[in-house]
Amino acid sequence: MPVKVILCYGDSNTWGYEPGTGNRYPRDRTWPGVLRKNLGEGYIVIDEGLNGRTTVWDDPTQLFPEKRNGLKYLIPCLESHMPLDLVIIMLGTNDLKKRFSLSPLEVAKGMRALVEAVKVSGAGPGGKPPGILLVAPPRIGQLFEFAEELEGAEEKSKKLPGYYRLIAEEMGCEFLDASEIVSPSKIDGVHLDLNGHLRLGEALAIQVKRILG
Repeated sequence: MPVKVILCYGDSNTWGYEPGTGNRYPRDRTWPGVLRKNLGEGYIVIDEGLNGRTTVWDDPTQLFPEKRNGLKYLIPCLESHMPLDLVIIMLGTNDLKKRFSLSPLEVAKGMRALVEAVKVSGAGPGGKPPGILLVAPPRIGQLFEFAEELEGAEEKSKKLPGYYRLIAEEMGCEFLDASEIVSPSKIDGVHLDLNGHLRLGEALAIQVKRILG
Protein backbone atom coordinates (compact mmCIF):
# COMPACT_ATOMS: atom_id res chain seq x y z
CA MET A 1 0.00 0.00 0.00
CA PRO A 2 1.42 3.45 -0.92
CA VAL A 3 2.50 5.63 1.99
CA LYS A 4 0.23 8.61 2.68
CA VAL A 5 1.99 11.92 3.43
CA ILE A 6 0.36 14.53 5.68
CA LEU A 7 1.56 18.07 6.32
CA CYS A 8 0.53 19.74 9.61
CA TYR A 9 0.74 23.50 9.03
CA GLY A 10 0.16 25.73 12.03
CA ASP A 11 1.43 28.02 14.76
CA SER A 12 2.58 27.49 18.36
CA ASN A 13 -0.23 25.05 19.06
CA THR A 14 1.20 22.86 16.30
CA TRP A 15 4.82 23.53 17.27
CA GLY A 16 4.08 22.39 20.83
CA TYR A 17 4.43 25.52 22.98
CA GLU A 18 4.15 24.65 26.67
CA PRO A 19 1.98 27.20 28.52
CA GLY A 20 3.77 28.91 31.36
CA THR A 21 7.31 28.05 30.23
CA GLY A 22 7.43 28.61 26.48
CA ASN A 23 9.41 25.40 26.13
CA ARG A 24 8.58 22.85 23.46
CA TYR A 25 6.75 19.71 24.42
CA PRO A 26 8.39 16.44 23.34
CA ARG A 27 7.55 15.99 19.67
CA ASP A 28 5.82 12.67 20.20
CA ARG A 29 3.37 14.35 22.61
CA THR A 30 2.25 17.26 20.44
CA TRP A 31 -0.87 16.70 18.34
CA PRO A 32 1.16 15.97 15.17
CA GLY A 33 3.13 13.42 17.20
CA VAL A 34 -0.03 11.87 18.60
CA LEU A 35 -1.49 11.82 15.08
CA ARG A 36 1.62 10.03 13.82
CA LYS A 37 1.42 7.42 16.57
CA ASN A 38 -2.29 6.78 16.07
CA LEU A 39 -2.04 6.46 12.31
CA GLY A 40 0.81 3.98 12.51
CA GLU A 41 2.49 2.43 9.50
CA GLY A 42 1.64 3.62 6.02
CA TYR A 43 1.61 7.32 6.95
CA ILE A 44 4.22 10.07 7.14
CA VAL A 45 3.27 13.05 9.31
CA ILE A 46 5.28 16.26 8.80
CA ASP A 47 5.25 18.86 11.58
CA GLU A 48 5.37 22.44 10.25
CA GLY A 49 4.43 24.54 13.27
CA LEU A 50 5.91 27.99 13.94
CA ASN A 51 5.35 30.22 16.96
CA GLY A 52 3.53 33.42 16.03
CA ARG A 53 2.59 32.32 12.51
CA THR A 54 -0.32 34.24 10.96
CA THR A 55 -2.40 33.39 7.92
CA VAL A 56 -1.24 36.07 5.48
CA TRP A 57 0.12 38.94 7.58
CA ASP A 58 3.67 40.22 8.08
CA ASP A 59 4.38 40.93 11.75
CA PRO A 60 5.87 44.43 12.14
CA THR A 61 7.25 43.61 15.60
CA GLN A 62 9.68 41.05 14.16
CA LEU A 63 13.18 41.73 12.83
CA PHE A 64 12.08 39.90 9.66
CA PRO A 65 8.37 40.79 9.44
CA GLU A 66 7.60 38.29 6.67
CA LYS A 67 8.96 35.37 8.73
CA ARG A 68 5.60 34.73 10.45
CA ASN A 69 3.50 35.14 7.28
CA GLY A 70 1.92 31.76 6.67
CA LEU A 71 1.11 32.38 3.01
CA LYS A 72 4.63 33.42 2.03
CA TYR A 73 6.14 30.22 3.41
CA LEU A 74 3.34 27.86 2.39
CA ILE A 75 4.16 27.30 -1.30
CA PRO A 76 7.88 26.59 -0.73
CA CYS A 77 6.85 24.31 2.12
CA LEU A 78 4.40 22.39 -0.05
CA GLU A 79 6.96 22.02 -2.83
CA SER A 80 9.61 20.88 -0.35
CA HIS A 81 7.47 18.00 0.91
CA MET A 82 5.50 17.08 -2.22
CA PRO A 83 3.80 14.89 -3.16
CA LEU A 84 1.38 15.40 -0.28
CA ASP A 85 -1.86 13.53 0.22
CA LEU A 86 -3.30 15.86 2.85
CA VAL A 87 -2.57 19.30 4.30
CA ILE A 88 -3.96 20.08 7.75
CA ILE A 89 -4.09 23.84 8.41
CA MET A 90 -4.75 25.25 11.88
CA LEU A 91 -4.08 28.99 11.95
CA GLY A 92 -5.82 32.23 12.90
CA THR A 93 -5.09 32.76 16.59
CA ASN A 94 -2.15 35.09 15.98
CA ASP A 95 -4.18 37.11 13.48
CA LEU A 96 -6.31 38.17 16.46
CA LYS A 97 -3.46 40.06 18.10
CA LYS A 98 -4.35 43.66 18.82
CA ARG A 99 -1.60 45.06 16.57
CA PHE A 100 -3.24 43.60 13.44
CA SER A 101 -6.68 45.13 14.18
CA LEU A 102 -8.49 42.43 12.20
CA SER A 103 -12.11 41.33 12.35
CA PRO A 104 -12.98 37.62 12.42
CA LEU A 105 -14.13 37.94 8.80
CA GLU A 106 -10.75 39.36 7.77
CA VAL A 107 -8.96 36.52 9.55
CA ALA A 108 -11.17 34.07 7.69
CA LYS A 109 -10.28 35.73 4.39
CA GLY A 110 -6.63 35.12 5.23
CA MET A 111 -7.40 31.46 5.82
CA ARG A 112 -9.26 31.30 2.53
CA ALA A 113 -6.12 32.56 0.75
CA LEU A 114 -4.15 29.67 2.27
CA VAL A 115 -6.73 27.15 1.07
CA GLU A 116 -6.63 28.67 -2.40
CA ALA A 117 -2.83 28.43 -2.44
CA VAL A 118 -2.97 24.72 -1.61
CA LYS A 119 -5.65 24.22 -4.26
CA VAL A 120 -3.47 25.65 -7.04
CA SER A 121 -0.18 24.24 -5.78
CA GLY A 122 -0.13 20.96 -7.68
CA ALA A 123 1.64 19.53 -4.63
CA GLY A 124 -0.47 16.38 -4.49
CA PRO A 125 0.15 13.05 -6.20
CA GLY A 126 0.29 13.34 -9.99
CA GLY A 127 0.48 17.12 -9.87
CA LYS A 128 -3.03 17.42 -8.47
CA PRO A 129 -3.93 19.42 -5.35
CA PRO A 130 -3.55 17.60 -2.04
CA GLY A 131 -6.56 17.15 0.17
CA ILE A 132 -7.16 19.86 2.77
CA LEU A 133 -8.41 19.57 6.34
CA LEU A 134 -9.19 23.04 7.68
CA VAL A 135 -9.10 23.19 11.48
CA ALA A 136 -10.56 26.13 13.40
CA PRO A 137 -8.16 26.73 16.30
CA PRO A 138 -9.24 26.36 19.92
CA ARG A 139 -11.17 29.40 21.08
CA ILE A 140 -9.17 31.68 23.30
CA GLY A 141 -9.91 31.36 27.01
CA GLN A 142 -9.27 33.67 29.96
CA LEU A 143 -6.06 35.53 29.24
CA PHE A 144 -3.22 36.25 31.63
CA GLU A 145 0.27 36.47 30.14
CA PHE A 146 -1.05 37.47 26.71
CA ALA A 147 -3.94 39.67 27.89
CA GLU A 148 -2.59 42.93 26.45
CA GLU A 149 -1.34 41.43 23.18
CA LEU A 150 -4.64 39.63 22.55
CA GLU A 151 -7.01 42.23 23.97
CA GLY A 152 -10.49 41.60 22.55
CA ALA A 153 -9.47 38.32 20.93
CA GLU A 154 -11.53 36.06 23.17
CA GLU A 155 -14.84 37.20 21.67
CA LYS A 156 -13.47 37.33 18.13
CA SER A 157 -12.17 33.77 18.34
CA LYS A 158 -15.70 32.48 18.99
CA LYS A 159 -16.72 33.57 15.49
CA LEU A 160 -13.88 31.90 13.58
CA PRO A 161 -15.35 28.37 13.44
CA GLY A 162 -18.48 29.59 11.70
CA TYR A 163 -16.51 31.46 9.05
CA TYR A 164 -14.04 28.60 8.61
CA ARG A 165 -16.85 26.11 8.14
CA LEU A 166 -18.27 28.25 5.33
CA ILE A 167 -14.84 28.40 3.67
CA ALA A 168 -14.52 24.63 3.85
CA GLU A 169 -17.93 24.17 2.28
CA GLU A 170 -17.23 26.73 -0.42
CA MET A 171 -13.77 25.38 -1.26
CA GLY A 172 -14.68 21.70 -1.03
CA CYS A 173 -12.33 20.77 1.81
CA GLU A 174 -12.74 18.96 5.12
CA PHE A 175 -13.41 20.85 8.36
CA LEU A 176 -12.91 20.33 12.09
CA ASP A 177 -13.67 22.74 14.93
CA ALA A 178 -10.95 22.11 17.53
CA SER A 179 -13.04 23.88 20.18
CA GLU A 180 -15.52 21.01 20.08
CA ILE A 181 -12.69 18.75 21.28
CA VAL A 182 -10.25 20.84 23.35
CA SER A 183 -9.88 24.07 25.29
CA PRO A 184 -6.65 25.98 25.89
CA SER A 185 -4.77 25.61 29.14
CA LYS A 186 -6.02 27.69 32.05
CA ILE A 187 -2.41 28.77 32.59
CA ASP A 188 -2.43 31.21 29.65
CA GLY A 189 -5.77 30.78 27.86
CA VAL A 190 -4.11 30.24 24.46
CA HIS A 191 -1.96 27.12 24.33
CA LEU A 192 -2.91 23.48 24.68
CA ASP A 193 -1.69 21.37 27.57
CA LEU A 194 -0.56 17.79 27.02
CA ASN A 195 -4.05 16.42 27.48
CA GLY A 196 -5.30 18.86 24.83
CA HIS A 197 -2.63 17.73 22.39
CA LEU A 198 -3.53 14.11 23.07
CA ARG A 199 -7.24 14.59 22.50
CA LEU A 200 -6.78 16.70 19.37
CA GLY A 201 -4.27 14.29 17.87
CA GLU A 202 -6.60 11.35 18.49
CA ALA A 203 -9.57 13.17 16.95
CA LEU A 204 -7.54 14.17 13.91
CA ALA A 205 -6.36 10.58 13.44
CA ILE A 206 -9.99 9.50 13.10
CA GLN A 207 -10.60 12.28 10.56
CA VAL A 208 -7.47 11.48 8.56
CA LYS A 209 -8.27 7.78 8.33
CA ARG A 210 -11.74 8.65 7.10
CA ILE A 211 -10.39 11.10 4.50
CA LEU A 212 -7.50 9.03 3.18
CA GLY A 213 -8.92 5.58 3.80
